[in-house]
Amino acid sequence: MAEVVILDDESAAAGLAANVILDLVRRKPATVLGLATGSTPLGIWLALADRGADLSDVRGFALDEYVGLPDGHPQSYRSVITREVVEPLGLDPNRVMVPGHLGPIETAGNDYERAIRAAGGVDLQVLGIGTDGHIGFNEPGSSFESLTRVKTLTRQTREDNARFFDSVDEVPVNCITQGLGTIRRAKHLVLLAFGEAKAKAIAAAVEGPVTASAPGSAIQLHPHVTVLVDGGAASELANVDYYRYAWANKPEWESL
Repeated sequence: MAEVVILDDESAAAGLAANVILDLVRRKPATVLGLATGSTPLGIWLALADRGADLSDVRGFALDEYVGLPDGHPQSYRSVITREVVEPLGLDPNRVMVPGHLGPIETAGNDYERAIRAAGGVDLQVLGIGTDGHIGFNEPGSSFESLTRVKTLTRQTREDNARFFDSVDEVPVNCITQGLGTIRRAKHLVLLAFGEAKAKAIAAAVEGPVTASAPGSAIQLHPHVTVLVDGGAASELANVDYYRYAWANKPEWESL
């Protein structure tokens, strides 16, 4: 069962996630982080930068990337990761990988899987969730055993991401993404969601049936998941009172 923590706002959730990452890095300086892009995890990177921690030994693997954008495009996830994570946190850019940038796109999925395995696997994977329940770019219908591969984005996902482009027509149709099977191999999953627009997706992921129609429900098959949400994103959870009670009575010695 995922540990669901309902917080006052995005800032509180980002701060808590940053603390979890820092605790991990203190224990293991060469931590392998799974990096997510977009507005949801941005607060984590800002909070980590504010804390001024030494993350120079950390390795990173991005969740996904668009296919078809030219090198250096400001909305490519390579550019976003560099701008929002690598530079502010002082990470070594040679130790941060983004799928699709290791060689030909035809072999990029297998190449990325090999790189993750060679690094010893992801210690902590940061996740957001789409309004249709996707994590990474694993759209509804994705196999729970899927690995890194090229996929086609739904119209809804492209419309959701159009805010980062001049129009929805500029959002690529194809992407390369870690698969649900890849994500599930990470040792700890930290999923964040904010606002009522994410409420149905969170309820399906945390409490709904485990089904490929709700890719986020794959987290129910993982032994160590932390879900950080605000009141809006938690508004359709049936067990919200229990989650609040459990968090209020969490033993001091027990970490997230």
